Amino acid sequence: MDKSRIDTLRHQPVPDAKHVINGARVDASDGRTMPVISPIDGSTLTTLPKGTREDADRAVAAARLAFDDGRWSGLAPAARKKILLKWADLIEAQAEELAVLGVRDNGTEIGMAYKAEPLSAAGTIRYFAEATDKIFGEIAPTAPGALGLVHKHPVGVVGAIVPWNFPMMIGSWKLGPALAAGCTVVLKPAETASLTLLRLAELALEAGLPPGVLNVVTGEGAVIGAAIAESNEVDVLVFTGSGATGRRLLEASARSNLKRVYLELGGKSPNIVFADVPDLDEAAKISAAGIFRNSGQVCIAGSRLLVQREIYDVFVDKLVAQAKAMQIGDPLDPMTNAGAVNSERQLAQNLAFIDEARAAGRTIATGGNRILQETGGTYMAPTIVTDVQPDDRIVREEVFGPVLTVQVFDTEAEAVALANDTETGLAAGVWTSNLSRAHRMIAAIEAGVVHVNTYGGADVTVPLGGVKQSGNGHDKSLHAFDKYLNLKTAWIKL
Repeated sequence: MDKSRIDTLRHQPVPDAKHVINGARVDASDGRTMPVISPIDGSTLTTLPKGTREDADRAVAAARLAFDDGRWSGLAPAARKKILLKWADLIEAQAEELAVLGVRDNGTEIGMAYKAEPLSAAGTIRYFAEATDKIFGEIAPTAPGALGLVHKHPVGVVGAIVPWNFPMMIGSWKLGPALAAGCTVVLKPAETASLTLLRLAELALEAGLPPGVLNVVTGEGAVIGAAIAESNEVDVLVFTGSGATGRRLLEASARSNLKRVYLELGGKSPNIVFADVPDLDEAAKISAAGIFRNSGQVCIAGSRLLVQREIYDVFVDKLVAQAKAMQIGDPLDPMTNAGAVNSERQLAQNLAFIDEARAAGRTIATGGNRILQETGGTYMAPTIVTDVQPDDRIVREEVFGPVLTVQVFDTEAEAVALANDTETGLAAGVWTSNLSRAHRMIAAIEAGVVHVNTYGGADVTVPLGGVKQSGNGHDKSLHAFDKYLNLKTAWIKL
């Protein structure tokens, strides 16, 4: 993006936000609002509706009616595809405006946000739109006297709860396949990153999405998220976020209608560097980006570095140099490598991990502190912690900040044991020149995604999902449709 264009957009006033319910922009039922605080400088951008349970129930009712009357699911798949493609085009046409608005809201550096947010969202919706009229049923291999047909039907009303780190990207991972399948949706954005998803819903209506098919309700998770999760009119719940919230959503499903719940709960992803790494400098550069971009606020971030002893000292030195060279600051400056931490609350949580590690005698090789406090924003220096122990909380729990722990290993078996010594299993990385070792590690590591000689970058054509306590189900790829389609068997005697 052009810097002059960014500077123009960053100073545009942001109007007060509204829910999008049944095709209309509406206030909270009781009129209450909540401020939108920019992590860039602590300023108040605008206000959001502080939604009530009544608001959530109205949105669910609108989605239920829109599904039951067939205004969306009853359209020919080609007709749905046409609307979704137009929506993707509108998002792409406003990519600059959406990117800057999102950065002002959640602090991601513009260089990453432009591609990872509006452009990614447009591409994802376009991908699933193109698949809309390519979902086929099946004919079973039966005996001659019977015909077995497998029909695929949209599940109904989908409740989607998405996080603040990449709201448009992750939101599109839910919305694209759900809407392409013919479902209707009630979406709850994070309190600290709602603005762009509200705008996406408005663009969907402009593209021709019928009222009630996509509803967006803002507010506190304990109110709006809980109401959606507990509703007997929601058929499927999809969520990306913390393990604690994921457990509450499962409990809500059990208390209500036993709706299916699909969870992506983050991880503590190992990034394993063997002594035969193809390019030490390249590995250090990409590994630094894999934890420090977006201030470490990435689900798959390579937050646990495991380095073979022969190269441990030299690799850590290179990584520290990479961390110190990063430009941290104003996320709307195109030269910035990493922007702001999303909120004061998140920053305090990050620093608490560092304080605990320091008190335990661990070495802070670089960083470990808040920076640029004079700006009014929430910034943290890229942080590398060495001499850690496997049972340290900073090693075992997801920090969700620019914090990397480093452990040493000697053998391949030890690397596997350390990598799998976690309750989660979302992603991992392996750096080696040995093709056989690469395949052995892919098979042995307990993770949904294993990168080899890179970290990150997997596109919409491949699934993203975790094992163990990183959740269940998959976003991205054609496998994402599995969450939003019911199978119905027809058994016909001939």
